[in-house]
Amino acid sequence: MILVDTTVWIDFFSGRDTHQVSLLSDIIEQKQELCICGIILTEVLQGIRNSREHDTVQKLFNSLIFMEMEKETFLLAAEIYRSLRLRGITVRKTLDCMIASIAIEHKIPLLHHDRDFDPIKKYCGLAVVN
Repeated sequence: MILVDTTVWIDFFSGRDTHQVSLLSDIIEQKQELCICGIILTEVLQGIRNSREHDTVQKLFNSLIFMEMEKETFLLAAEIYRSLRLRGITVRKTLDCMIASIAIEHKIPLLHHDRDFDPIKKYCGLAVVN
């Protein structure tokens, strides 16, 4: 199972030619399990202006495994943020700490295209898809 970050989904739906989009395409072709969480669902859907495209993407996301966020997820996200701040690293978006905490908590690798996840990988045990 792989958690796919908002950045990759946006690139995927925009038709961008990135390494991460190629990996996602391969993962889809191989019918590997993909999952999302509420934050990713919200971030992707809120940016879609066309109603038909919105409905298509929502239908696709309904077919993916949905990872619930429990209290422990939020506590871990806060700890990730705090531990990086103690190292002098500021994560630009707290939401990225929440997404990373889901991946860490469930031992699911994250496919992303966002530099904020790099220190989380380095110092907090986030597994990523390369």
